[in-house]
Amino acid sequence: MHLVIIGNGITGVTAALTARKLQPEARITLVSAESAHHFSRPALMYVYLGDLRYQDIKPYEDWFWTENRLELVHATATGLDTATNTVQLDNGTTLTYDKLLLATGSRGRRGPWPGAELAGVQTFVTLPDLELMTRDTRQGVRQAVIVGGGLIGVELAEMLAAKGVAVTMLIRDARYWGAILPPEEAALVQRQLDAHHIVCRYETELQEILADENGRVRAVRTTAGEQLPCQWLGLAIGVEPNLDLARAGDLEVDKGVLVNEHLQTSAPHVYAAGDCTQLREFAKGELAVEQLWYTGRQQGETVAYTLCNADAPRSYQRGQWFNSAKFFDLEYQTYGRVPAEPAAGEHSFCWQHPTRAALLRINFRADTLAVTGLNVLGLRQRHDTWAAWLQAGTPVTEVMANLGAANFDPEFFRQYEKVMVAQFNQQFPQHAVQLRRRKGLFRV
Repeated sequence: MHLVIIGNGITGVTAALTARKLQPEARITLVSAESAHHFSRPALMYVYLGDLRYQDIKPYEDWFWTENRLELVHATATGLDTATNTVQLDNGTTLTYDKLLLATGSRGRRGPWPGAELAGVQTFVTLPDLELMTRDTRQGVRQAVIVGGGLIGVELAEMLAAKGVAVTMLIRDARYWGAILPPEEAALVQRQLDAHHIVCRYETELQEILADENGRVRAVRTTAGEQLPCQWLGLAIGVEPNLDLARAGDLEVDKGVLVNEHLQTSAPHVYAAGDCTQLREFAKGELAVEQLWYTGRQQGETVAYTLCNADAPRSYQRGQWFNSAKFFDLEYQTYGRVPAEPAAGEHSFCWQHPTRAALLRINFRADTLAVTGLNVLGLRQRHDTWAAWLQAGTPVTEVMANLGAANFDPEFFRQYEKVMVAQFNQQFPQHAVQLRRRKGLFRV
């Protein structure tokens, strides 16, 4: 079997490595326009900051690919003929496949604004984006504007602020990440932004991008009528699946490449996984397009089993939702479902430290008391513990009694389970619990 994989991100590489274990004799080819070798995309900002070099963010040494007989092709896939099972590359090569996996990932949205093509205006998703930003902000950039307040937006703000650039963020919500974070969590992130001198214009959107005489951005005009000078503009309004090759092959697409539960596309022998895919059917509360590192890895492993054993295809099951990030110095984890406002029929318990940046929120059903979600900021929780609690619908009373089992902070860190339980008992006296002590002493 010749397995061709378009894309060498976490999805494509996971699929390749899994397929190699399952079929030691298969020929496996990885094609990528972005780079010859797989790298850790979440670490791009640390290369910009100078904390890491590019070679430091490659999880595998260059010899690894030859050692495992994985062929690497650094080229752009420009054409797909599903009738002849061929892929055309921009270097003039044509690859014939027995099975094809599209793991083409996503790219930054540029938005509808005239002037988005100006020098100094860009997204930040790919390795070329990093190279462009490094070159364009090396000198002469004193002021920058970032459009959007999601995870990429705050990442850009941290990168630029570390270089001494004055940063203004345009955020259409009334608070940071208002569609995702409850008010208390958003306020903690705001404290981080304030501490690093990031100016936020809330309920404000970009209206116009203004150019200088050299075709470079010089300012933006906002919907509030304000003109903000800037020499660099970051567009952090989300990402979109890269569908160019899927469209070239006349595959069925919507927001992403449409796939069934086995991650098979509308064409025989062609599969898609990761950021570029859209599930035709998905469970209530889940997303049709899942653009997270861990879902990409899961889909890559799942589809490899199907590719190597089509008679017994695996179905993709995401499991419990989770995500993690950093807002400057503030760590963030979320598990399950924690909407910006509590859902009907649910309670939300929120503990917040009175002086330091630390918060824990647990959502649970009012009838069965089953936990439905967790947010933590400034604390660390064990993923496996929370995944098991959420999967089992564990009552919040049992979770609170065993809260110490989920603590993943280093041993010498202060622990707050005792005061968390005391506040829970005060807020929900009808469900009062006693904390079960772990080995050692609680330092509260």
